[in-house]
Amino acid sequence: MSAHAHAALILVGHGSTVNPDSSAPTHLHADEIRRRGLFREVACCFWKEEPNMREVYEMVESEVVYIVPNFISEGYFCQQVLPRELRLDAPVTRRDGKTILYCDPVGIHPNMTRLLVQRADEVAPGVPREKTSLVIVGHGTNLNENSRKVIENQVALIRGGHYGFAEVVDAYMEEQPFVADWARLTTAPNVVVVPFFIADGLHSFQDIPVLLGMREETGAALSEMGVFHQNPHELQGRLLYYSGAIGTEALMADVILDQVNDFDAKHGISSRFSVPGSRLNESVASWLTQGRHQIGEITLSAENDGSYSLRHTADHDRDDLTPFHGAEEAREIARYDDSGKFRPLHSAPTLKRGWQLHVRDLDELRLALDFFYPAAIGCAHALEQEKLSSTPLRELLGRQTGMYRFTNTISDTQAFEMVAKTCASKNCQRRILWPLTPGQPFPADDSKSQPGAIPLLCIEACPHIVSAARKIAKETFEAKEAARIQSSPVAPQLDD
Repeated sequence: MSAHAHAALILVGHGSTVNPDSSAPTHLHADEIRRRGLFREVACCFWKEEPNMREVYEMVESEVVYIVPNFISEGYFCQQVLPRELRLDAPVTRRDGKTILYCDPVGIHPNMTRLLVQRADEVAPGVPREKTSLVIVGHGTNLNENSRKVIENQVALIRGGHYGFAEVVDAYMEEQPFVADWARLTTAPNVVVVPFFIADGLHSFQDIPVLLGMREETGAALSEMGVFHQNPHELQGRLLYYSGAIGTEALMADVILDQVNDFDAKHGISSRFSVPGSRLNESVASWLTQGRHQIGEITLSAENDGSYSLRHTADHDRDDLTPFHGAEEAREIARYDDSGKFRPLHSAPTLKRGWQLHVRDLDELRLALDFFYPAAIGCAHALEQEKLSSTPLRELLGRQTGMYRFTNTISDTQAFEMVAKTCASKNCQRRILWPLTPGQPFPADDSKSQPGAIPLLCIEACPHIVSAARKIAKETFEAKEAARIQSSPVAPQLDD
Protein backbone atom coordinates (compact mmCIF):
# COMPACT_ATOMS: atom_id res chain seq x y z
CA MET A 1 0.00 0.00 0.00
CA SER A 2 3.03 2.34 0.11
CA ALA A 3 2.25 2.99 -3.55
CA HIS A 4 -0.51 5.36 -2.36
CA ALA A 5 1.68 7.74 -0.38
CA HIS A 6 1.06 10.35 -3.09
CA ALA A 7 -2.75 10.08 -2.95
CA ALA A 8 -5.71 11.11 -0.85
CA LEU A 9 -8.36 8.70 0.39
CA ILE A 10 -11.90 9.96 0.97
CA LEU A 11 -14.40 7.75 2.77
CA VAL A 12 -18.03 8.62 2.07
CA GLY A 13 -20.74 7.83 4.62
CA HIS A 14 -24.40 8.63 5.14
CA GLY A 15 -24.19 10.64 8.36
CA SER A 16 -27.03 12.03 10.45
CA THR A 17 -28.32 15.33 11.77
CA VAL A 18 -29.68 13.59 14.90
CA ASN A 19 -26.76 11.75 16.51
CA PRO A 20 -23.14 10.78 15.77
CA ASP A 21 -23.75 7.03 15.56
CA SER A 22 -24.20 6.96 11.78
CA SER A 23 -20.84 8.58 11.04
CA ALA A 24 -18.83 7.03 13.88
CA PRO A 25 -17.63 3.88 12.04
CA THR A 26 -16.53 5.89 8.99
CA HIS A 27 -14.46 8.19 11.19
CA LEU A 28 -12.94 5.29 13.10
CA HIS A 29 -11.90 3.44 9.94
CA ALA A 30 -10.40 6.67 8.58
CA ASP A 31 -8.47 7.11 11.84
CA GLU A 32 -7.04 3.58 11.56
CA ILE A 33 -5.98 4.04 7.93
CA ARG A 34 -4.48 7.43 8.76
CA ARG A 35 -2.47 5.89 11.59
CA ARG A 36 -0.96 3.37 9.16
CA GLY A 37 0.48 6.19 7.04
CA LEU A 38 -0.56 4.58 3.77
CA PHE A 39 -1.99 7.70 2.11
CA ARG A 40 -0.82 11.27 1.98
CA GLU A 41 -4.24 12.39 3.23
CA VAL A 42 -7.33 10.67 4.64
CA ALA A 43 -10.66 12.47 4.95
CA CYS A 44 -14.37 11.71 5.39
CA CYS A 45 -17.50 13.30 3.97
CA PHE A 46 -21.19 12.58 4.38
CA TRP A 47 -24.63 12.94 2.83
CA LYS A 48 -26.28 14.29 5.98
CA GLU A 49 -23.35 15.54 8.01
CA GLU A 50 -20.27 17.74 7.71
CA PRO A 51 -18.17 17.88 5.66
CA ASN A 52 -20.44 17.49 2.65
CA MET A 53 -19.44 15.91 -0.64
CA ARG A 54 -18.71 19.18 -2.40
CA GLU A 55 -16.51 20.84 0.23
CA VAL A 56 -14.45 17.72 1.01
CA TYR A 57 -12.37 18.39 -2.11
CA GLU A 58 -11.13 21.56 -0.38
CA MET A 59 -9.74 19.37 2.42
CA VAL A 60 -7.29 17.42 0.27
CA GLU A 61 -4.43 18.63 -1.90
CA SER A 62 -3.34 15.44 -3.63
CA GLU A 63 -3.68 15.24 -7.39
CA VAL A 64 -4.91 11.66 -7.09
CA VAL A 65 -8.00 11.04 -4.95
CA TYR A 66 -9.49 7.64 -4.16
CA ILE A 67 -13.13 7.66 -3.06
CA VAL A 68 -14.50 4.61 -1.25
CA PRO A 69 -18.23 4.59 -0.36
CA ASN A 70 -18.69 3.24 3.15
CA PHE A 71 -22.04 1.80 2.09
CA ILE A 72 -23.35 -1.74 2.06
CA SER A 73 -24.61 -2.08 -1.50
CA GLU A 74 -24.39 -0.73 -5.04
CA GLY A 75 -27.80 0.77 -4.57
CA TYR A 76 -29.47 4.14 -4.97
CA PHE A 77 -26.86 6.12 -3.06
CA CYS A 78 -23.76 4.63 -4.65
CA GLN A 79 -25.16 4.65 -8.18
CA GLN A 80 -27.01 7.97 -8.17
CA VAL A 81 -26.55 10.24 -5.15
CA LEU A 82 -22.81 9.94 -4.56
CA PRO A 83 -21.69 10.35 -8.20
CA ARG A 84 -24.02 13.34 -8.54
CA GLU A 85 -22.87 15.06 -5.36
CA LEU A 86 -19.18 14.26 -5.90
CA ARG A 87 -19.41 15.37 -9.55
CA LEU A 88 -18.21 12.06 -10.97
CA ASP A 89 -18.90 11.02 -14.53
CA ALA A 90 -17.12 7.64 -14.57
CA PRO A 91 -15.00 5.38 -12.35
CA VAL A 92 -12.09 7.65 -13.35
CA THR A 93 -12.91 11.36 -13.44
CA ARG A 94 -10.38 14.07 -14.30
CA ARG A 95 -11.34 17.54 -13.16
CA ASP A 96 -9.60 20.68 -11.86
CA GLY A 97 -6.18 19.07 -12.11
CA LYS A 98 -7.19 16.02 -10.07
CA THR A 99 -7.70 12.38 -10.99
CA ILE A 100 -10.64 11.08 -8.95
CA LEU A 101 -11.00 7.30 -8.66
CA TYR A 102 -14.41 6.02 -7.56
CA CYS A 103 -14.16 2.58 -5.96
CA ASP A 104 -16.87 0.04 -5.23
CA PRO A 105 -18.71 0.23 -1.88
CA VAL A 106 -17.22 -1.78 0.96
CA GLY A 107 -20.26 -4.00 1.43
CA ILE A 108 -19.86 -5.88 -1.85
CA HIS A 109 -16.23 -6.90 -1.34
CA PRO A 110 -15.66 -10.69 -1.14
CA ASN A 111 -13.93 -10.34 2.24
CA MET A 112 -17.24 -9.34 3.81
CA THR A 113 -18.08 -13.05 4.02
CA ARG A 114 -15.14 -13.65 6.33
CA LEU A 115 -16.13 -10.70 8.50
CA LEU A 116 -19.72 -11.93 8.82
CA VAL A 117 -18.64 -15.38 9.96
CA GLN A 118 -16.09 -13.89 12.35
CA ARG A 119 -18.69 -11.52 13.81
CA ALA A 120 -21.09 -14.43 14.36
CA ASP A 121 -18.43 -16.33 16.31
CA GLU A 122 -17.56 -13.24 18.37
CA VAL A 123 -21.14 -12.51 19.40
CA ALA A 124 -21.79 -16.11 20.48
CA PRO A 125 -18.44 -17.35 21.82
CA GLY A 126 -18.28 -21.08 22.44
CA VAL A 127 -21.69 -21.75 20.88
CA PRO A 128 -21.39 -24.63 18.34
CA ARG A 129 -22.06 -23.51 14.77
CA GLU A 130 -23.93 -26.75 14.03
CA LYS A 131 -26.48 -25.75 16.66
CA THR A 132 -26.73 -22.15 15.47
CA SER A 133 -28.86 -20.43 12.85
CA LEU A 134 -27.24 -17.35 11.30
CA VAL A 135 -29.60 -14.56 10.24
CA ILE A 136 -28.23 -11.69 8.14
CA VAL A 137 -30.54 -8.69 8.28
CA GLY A 138 -30.90 -5.88 5.75
CA HIS A 139 -33.23 -2.95 5.28
CA GLY A 140 -35.04 -4.01 2.14
CA THR A 141 -36.23 -1.40 -0.34
CA ASN A 142 -37.93 -1.11 -3.72
CA LEU A 143 -35.63 1.75 -4.78
CA ASN A 144 -32.88 -0.55 -6.01
CA GLU A 145 -32.73 -4.34 -6.27
CA ASN A 146 -29.00 -4.32 -5.45
CA SER A 147 -29.81 -3.39 -1.86
CA ARG A 148 -31.24 -6.87 -1.33
CA LYS A 149 -28.97 -8.69 -3.75
CA VAL A 150 -25.81 -8.01 -1.74
CA ILE A 151 -27.28 -9.78 1.31
CA GLU A 152 -28.60 -12.71 -0.74
CA ASN A 153 -25.11 -13.10 -2.19
CA GLN A 154 -23.54 -13.26 1.26
CA VAL A 155 -26.06 -15.86 2.41
CA ALA A 156 -25.27 -17.98 -0.66
CA LEU A 157 -21.52 -17.65 -0.10
CA ILE A 158 -21.74 -18.71 3.55
CA ARG A 159 -24.04 -21.61 2.71
CA GLY A 160 -21.78 -22.71 -0.14
CA GLY A 161 -18.64 -22.23 1.92
CA HIS A 162 -19.69 -24.98 4.34
CA TYR A 163 -18.95 -22.93 7.46
CA GLY A 164 -20.92 -25.37 9.59
CA PHE A 165 -23.98 -23.34 10.60
CA ALA A 166 -27.23 -25.22 11.03
CA GLU A 167 -28.75 -22.79 8.53
CA VAL A 168 -28.09 -19.36 7.06
CA VAL A 169 -31.02 -17.11 6.14
CA ASP A 170 -31.59 -13.53 5.05
CA ALA A 171 -34.29 -11.29 6.53
CA TYR A 172 -35.36 -7.69 6.04
CA MET A 173 -37.05 -4.83 7.81
CA GLU A 174 -39.38 -3.82 4.98
CA GLU A 175 -39.46 -6.84 2.64
CA GLN A 176 -40.22 -10.52 2.97
CA PRO A 177 -38.88 -12.57 4.63
CA PHE A 178 -39.35 -10.19 7.54
CA VAL A 179 -36.90 -10.12 10.42
CA ALA A 180 -39.86 -10.14 12.81
CA ASP A 181 -40.47 -13.74 11.64
CA TRP A 182 -36.98 -14.92 12.69
CA ALA A 183 -38.36 -17.71 14.91
CA ARG A 184 -40.35 -19.17 12.00
CA LEU A 185 -37.43 -18.80 9.58
CA THR A 186 -34.97 -20.69 11.80
CA THR A 187 -34.90 -24.02 13.63
CA ALA A 188 -31.68 -24.22 15.66
CA PRO A 189 -31.69 -23.67 19.46
CA ASN A 190 -29.26 -20.75 19.05
CA VAL A 191 -29.86 -17.86 16.67
CA VAL A 192 -27.22 -15.26 15.80
CA VAL A 193 -28.50 -12.11 14.12
CA VAL A 194 -25.99 -9.88 12.31
CA PRO A 195 -27.28 -6.57 10.88
CA PHE A 196 -25.75 -5.96 7.46
CA PHE A 197 -25.56 -2.24 8.08
CA ILE A 198 -22.65 0.18 8.27
CA ALA A 199 -23.44 1.70 11.68
CA ASP A 200 -25.27 1.02 14.92
CA GLY A 201 -27.76 3.73 14.11
CA LEU A 202 -31.54 4.03 14.10
CA HIS A 203 -32.25 0.78 12.24
CA SER A 204 -29.67 -1.65 13.65
CA PHE A 205 -29.55 -0.42 17.24
CA GLN A 206 -33.11 0.80 17.78
CA ASP A 207 -35.57 -0.60 15.23
CA ILE A 208 -34.44 -4.19 14.66
CA PRO A 209 -34.31 -5.11 18.40
CA VAL A 210 -38.01 -4.24 18.58
CA LEU A 211 -38.77 -6.38 15.52
CA LEU A 212 -36.85 -9.27 17.09
CA GLY A 213 -38.76 -8.96 20.36
CA MET A 214 -35.71 -7.89 22.39
CA ARG A 215 -37.50 -4.67 23.31
CA GLU A 216 -41.10 -3.56 23.45
CA GLU A 217 -40.39 -0.11 22.05
CA THR A 218 -37.61 1.82 20.37
CA GLY A 219 -35.06 2.92 22.94
CA ALA A 220 -32.35 5.54 23.07
CA ALA A 221 -29.50 5.74 20.58
CA LEU A 222 -26.23 3.93 21.25
CA SER A 223 -24.43 7.23 21.81
CA GLU A 224 -26.96 8.06 24.53
CA MET A 225 -26.87 4.65 26.24
CA GLY A 226 -23.13 4.04 26.00
CA VAL A 227 -23.47 0.22 26.04
CA PHE A 228 -24.61 -2.35 23.49
CA HIS A 229 -27.36 -4.92 24.00
CA GLN A 230 -26.46 -7.74 26.41
CA ASN A 231 -26.47 -11.30 25.03
CA PRO A 232 -28.02 -13.82 24.97
CA HIS A 233 -31.76 -13.10 24.93
CA GLU A 234 -34.18 -15.90 25.84
CA LEU A 235 -36.95 -15.53 23.28
CA GLN A 236 -39.55 -18.00 22.02
CA GLY A 237 -37.75 -20.94 23.58
CA ARG A 238 -34.44 -20.11 21.93
CA LEU A 239 -31.25 -18.19 22.74
CA LEU A 240 -30.88 -15.18 20.47
CA TYR A 241 -27.54 -13.39 20.10
CA TYR A 242 -27.64 -9.94 18.56
CA SER A 243 -24.56 -8.43 16.94
CA GLY A 244 -23.50 -4.89 16.27
CA ALA A 245 -23.71 -3.74 12.65
CA ILE A 246 -21.10 -5.41 10.48
CA GLY A 247 -19.76 -2.00 9.45
CA THR A 248 -18.50 -1.39 12.99
CA GLU A 249 -16.04 -4.29 12.70
CA ALA A 250 -12.46 -2.95 13.05
CA LEU A 251 -11.28 -5.06 10.12
CA MET A 252 -13.50 -3.00 7.81
CA ALA A 253 -10.48 -0.73 7.44
CA ASP A 254 -8.78 -3.59 5.61
CA VAL A 255 -11.81 -4.04 3.36
CA ILE A 256 -11.59 -0.35 2.44
CA LEU A 257 -7.95 -0.80 1.49
CA ASP A 258 -8.84 -3.94 -0.45
CA GLN A 259 -11.29 -1.94 -2.54
CA VAL A 260 -8.54 0.56 -3.38
CA ASN A 261 -6.13 -2.21 -4.41
CA ASP A 262 -8.84 -3.94 -6.44
CA PHE A 263 -9.61 -0.68 -8.23
CA ASP A 264 -5.95 -0.25 -9.17
CA ALA A 265 -5.78 -3.80 -10.52
CA LYS A 266 -9.02 -3.47 -12.49
CA HIS A 267 -8.23 -0.09 -14.06
CA GLY A 268 -4.45 -0.34 -14.37
CA ILE A 269 -3.75 2.71 -12.21
CA SER A 270 -0.11 3.79 -12.12
CA SER A 271 1.48 4.77 -8.81
CA ARG A 272 4.31 6.92 -10.18
CA PHE A 273 3.40 10.32 -8.82
CA SER A 274 5.41 12.95 -6.97
CA VAL A 275 4.47 14.19 -3.48
CA PRO A 276 4.63 18.00 -3.31
CA GLY A 277 4.68 20.05 -0.13
CA SER A 278 1.48 21.15 1.57
CA ARG A 279 0.19 24.51 0.37
CA LEU A 280 -2.52 24.43 3.04
CA ASN A 281 0.04 23.97 5.80
CA GLU A 282 2.01 26.89 4.39
CA SER A 283 -1.13 29.05 4.44
CA VAL A 284 -1.88 28.21 8.08
CA ALA A 285 1.72 29.03 9.08
CA SER A 286 1.55 32.29 7.14
CA TRP A 287 -1.75 33.32 8.74
CA LEU A 288 -0.37 32.73 12.22
CA THR A 289 2.71 34.78 11.39
CA GLN A 290 0.38 37.58 10.30
CA GLY A 291 -1.32 37.44 13.70
CA ARG A 292 -4.47 35.69 12.51
CA HIS A 293 -4.93 33.48 15.56
CA GLN A 294 -8.70 33.03 15.53
CA ILE A 295 -11.05 30.84 13.53
CA GLY A 296 -14.68 30.61 14.57
CA GLU A 297 -14.75 30.14 18.33
CA ILE A 298 -11.16 28.89 18.52
CA THR A 299 -7.92 30.69 19.37
CA LEU A 300 -4.67 29.20 18.02
CA SER A 301 -1.24 29.56 19.61
CA ALA A 302 2.18 28.54 18.30
CA GLU A 303 4.51 27.14 20.97
CA ASN A 304 8.30 27.48 21.15
CA ASP A 305 8.89 23.79 20.42
CA GLY A 306 7.00 23.92 17.11
CA SER A 307 3.78 22.52 18.51
CA TYR A 308 0.42 24.31 18.70
CA SER A 309 -2.38 24.72 21.19
CA LEU A 310 -6.07 25.49 20.67
CA ARG A 311 -8.75 26.65 23.09
CA HIS A 312 -12.17 28.31 23.06
CA THR A 313 -11.81 32.04 22.49
CA ALA A 314 -13.93 32.71 25.60
CA ASP A 315 -11.37 30.76 27.68
CA HIS A 316 -8.40 32.99 26.85
CA ASP A 317 -7.72 33.94 30.48
CA ARG A 318 -8.42 30.56 32.13
CA ASP A 319 -5.73 28.34 33.62
CA ASP A 320 -7.98 25.46 34.68
CA LEU A 321 -8.61 23.95 31.24
CA THR A 322 -8.74 20.19 30.71
CA PRO A 323 -5.79 19.15 28.49
CA PHE A 324 -6.26 17.04 25.35
CA HIS A 325 -3.59 15.79 22.95
CA GLY A 326 -3.77 14.86 19.27
CA ALA A 327 -5.87 15.95 16.33
CA GLU A 328 -8.49 13.23 16.72
CA GLU A 329 -9.49 14.65 20.10
CA ALA A 330 -10.76 17.71 18.22
CA ARG A 331 -13.56 15.62 16.74
CA GLU A 332 -14.64 14.50 20.19
CA ILE A 333 -14.51 18.04 21.61
CA ALA A 334 -16.59 19.36 18.71
CA ARG A 335 -19.20 16.60 18.87
CA TYR A 336 -21.35 17.90 21.74
CA ASP A 337 -22.12 21.30 23.25
CA ASP A 338 -21.83 22.19 26.94
CA SER A 339 -25.21 20.60 27.67
CA GLY A 340 -24.22 17.33 26.01
CA LYS A 341 -26.37 17.90 22.92
CA PHE A 342 -25.08 16.60 19.57
CA ARG A 343 -23.75 19.33 17.24
CA PRO A 344 -24.54 18.26 13.67
CA LEU A 345 -23.48 21.72 12.44
CA HIS A 346 -19.89 22.37 13.46
CA SER A 347 -20.07 26.05 12.58
CA ALA A 348 -22.92 26.68 15.02
CA PRO A 349 -21.71 29.03 17.80
CA THR A 350 -22.17 26.29 20.41
CA LEU A 351 -18.64 24.89 20.79
CA LYS A 352 -18.19 23.74 24.36
CA ARG A 353 -15.69 25.41 26.68
CA GLY A 354 -13.17 24.27 29.26
CA TRP A 355 -10.58 22.45 27.12
CA GLN A 356 -7.12 23.02 25.67
CA LEU A 357 -5.93 20.90 22.77
CA HIS A 358 -2.22 20.32 22.07
CA VAL A 359 -1.03 19.15 18.63
CA ARG A 360 2.57 18.44 17.70
CA ASP A 361 2.93 20.04 14.25
CA LEU A 362 1.24 21.74 11.31
CA ASP A 363 -0.09 18.47 9.91
CA GLU A 364 -1.92 17.72 13.16
CA LEU A 365 -3.07 21.33 13.47
CA ARG A 366 -4.69 21.31 10.03
CA LEU A 367 -6.34 17.96 10.71
CA ALA A 368 -7.67 19.23 14.04
CA LEU A 369 -9.08 22.35 12.39
CA ASP A 370 -10.80 20.18 9.77
CA PHE A 371 -12.45 18.28 12.63
CA PHE A 372 -13.56 21.51 14.28
CA TYR A 373 -14.55 23.33 11.08
CA PRO A 374 -14.59 20.96 8.08
CA ALA A 375 -12.94 22.33 4.92
CA ALA A 376 -12.51 25.80 6.47
CA ILE A 377 -8.76 25.93 5.86
CA GLY A 378 -9.04 24.71 2.28
CA CYS A 379 -11.83 27.15 1.48
CA ALA A 380 -9.95 30.10 2.99
CA HIS A 381 -6.83 29.17 1.02
CA ALA A 382 -8.77 28.75 -2.24
CA LEU A 383 -10.46 32.13 -1.70
CA GLU A 384 -7.06 33.82 -1.38
CA GLN A 385 -5.95 32.09 -4.57
CA GLU A 386 -9.18 33.20 -6.29
CA LYS A 387 -9.98 29.55 -7.01
CA LEU A 388 -12.98 29.06 -4.74
CA SER A 389 -16.34 28.42 -6.42
CA SER A 390 -19.80 28.11 -4.91
CA THR A 391 -23.04 26.40 -5.87
CA PRO A 392 -26.17 28.53 -6.39
CA LEU A 393 -29.05 27.44 -4.17
CA ARG A 394 -31.34 26.82 -7.15
CA GLU A 395 -28.75 24.46 -8.63
CA LEU A 396 -28.45 22.57 -5.34
CA LEU A 397 -32.22 22.25 -4.90
CA GLY A 398 -32.62 21.32 -8.54
CA ARG A 399 -30.48 18.21 -8.19
CA GLN A 400 -32.42 16.83 -5.22
CA THR A 401 -34.27 13.55 -5.70
CA GLY A 402 -36.60 11.28 -3.76
CA MET A 403 -38.50 12.94 -0.94
CA TYR A 404 -36.55 16.18 -1.53
CA ARG A 405 -37.32 16.58 -5.22
CA PHE A 406 -39.97 19.25 -4.56
CA THR A 407 -37.61 21.62 -2.74
CA ASN A 408 -36.94 23.81 -5.78
CA THR A 409 -40.62 24.77 -6.00
CA ILE A 410 -40.21 27.40 -3.27
CA SER A 411 -40.48 31.00 -4.44
CA ASP A 412 -37.61 33.48 -4.45
CA THR A 413 -39.22 35.36 -1.58
CA GLN A 414 -39.52 32.16 0.43
CA ALA A 415 -35.88 31.32 -0.32
CA PHE A 416 -34.58 34.69 0.91
CA GLU A 417 -36.69 34.47 4.08
CA MET A 418 -35.63 30.87 4.70
CA VAL A 419 -31.91 31.63 4.36
CA ALA A 420 -32.14 34.70 6.58
CA LYS A 421 -33.79 32.63 9.30
CA THR A 422 -31.89 29.35 8.99
CA CYS A 423 -28.43 30.82 8.42
CA ALA A 424 -28.62 33.65 10.96
CA SER A 425 -25.42 34.26 12.95
CA LYS A 426 -27.04 32.75 16.05
CA ASN A 427 -27.31 29.47 14.11
CA CYS A 428 -24.16 29.41 11.97
CA GLN A 429 -20.89 31.35 11.80
CA ARG A 430 -20.11 30.62 8.16
CA ARG A 431 -20.25 33.46 5.65
CA ILE A 432 -22.47 32.52 2.70
CA LEU A 433 -20.77 32.69 -0.69
CA TRP A 434 -23.49 30.98 -2.71
CA PRO A 435 -26.26 33.02 -4.41
CA LEU A 436 -29.84 32.05 -5.10
CA THR A 437 -29.00 32.12 -8.82
CA PRO A 438 -25.82 33.45 -10.48
CA GLY A 439 -27.38 36.93 -10.60
CA GLN A 440 -29.19 36.93 -7.23
CA PRO A 441 -26.82 37.06 -4.24
CA PHE A 442 -28.07 36.81 -0.68
CA PRO A 443 -27.57 39.87 1.56
CA ALA A 444 -24.25 39.82 3.43
CA ASP A 445 -24.43 39.23 7.19
CA ASP A 446 -21.84 41.66 8.59
CA SER A 447 -22.06 40.05 12.03
CA LYS A 448 -20.17 37.03 10.60
CA SER A 449 -17.15 39.07 9.58
CA GLN A 450 -14.19 38.75 11.97
CA PRO A 451 -11.40 41.13 10.91
CA GLY A 452 -8.02 39.49 11.29
CA ALA A 453 -9.49 36.00 11.73
CA ILE A 454 -9.30 32.98 9.44
CA PRO A 455 -12.75 33.08 7.79
CA LEU A 456 -15.42 30.40 7.90
CA LEU A 457 -16.92 30.18 4.43
CA CYS A 458 -19.96 28.37 3.09
CA ILE A 459 -19.70 27.30 -0.56
CA GLU A 460 -22.89 25.24 -0.72
CA ALA A 461 -26.10 25.15 1.32
CA CYS A 462 -26.11 22.44 3.97
CA PRO A 463 -28.74 19.72 4.65
CA HIS A 464 -30.48 22.05 7.11
CA ILE A 465 -31.34 24.39 4.22
CA VAL A 466 -32.53 21.51 2.05
CA SER A 467 -34.76 20.25 4.86
CA ALA A 468 -36.13 23.74 5.46
CA ALA A 469 -36.89 24.13 1.74
CA ARG A 470 -38.72 20.81 1.70
CA LYS A 471 -40.82 21.86 4.69
CA ILE A 472 -41.78 25.12 2.98
CA ALA A 473 -42.54 23.38 -0.32
CA LYS A 474 -44.71 20.79 1.44
CA GLU A 475 -46.63 23.43 3.42
CA THR A 476 -47.17 25.54 0.30
CA PHE A 477 -48.41 22.53 -1.66
CA GLU A 478 -50.81 21.48 1.09
CA ALA A 479 -52.16 25.03 1.44
CA LYS A 480 -52.89 25.21 -2.29
CA GLU A 481 -54.56 21.82 -2.25
CA ALA A 482 -56.68 22.81 0.75
CA ALA A 483 -57.84 25.89 -1.14
CA ARG A 484 -58.97 23.71 -4.08
CA ILE A 485 -60.46 20.92 -1.98
CA GLN A 486 -64.08 21.68 -2.89
CA SER A 487 -63.45 21.41 -6.61
CA SER A 488 -60.95 18.55 -6.32
CA PRO A 489 -62.00 16.18 -3.53
CA VAL A 490 -59.21 13.65 -4.24
CA ALA A 491 -55.96 15.59 -4.06
CA PRO A 492 -52.51 14.20 -4.92
CA GLN A 493 -50.18 13.81 -1.95
CA LEU A 494 -46.65 15.14 -1.60
CA ASP A 495 -44.20 12.46 -0.48
CA ASP A 496 -43.49 12.26 3.24
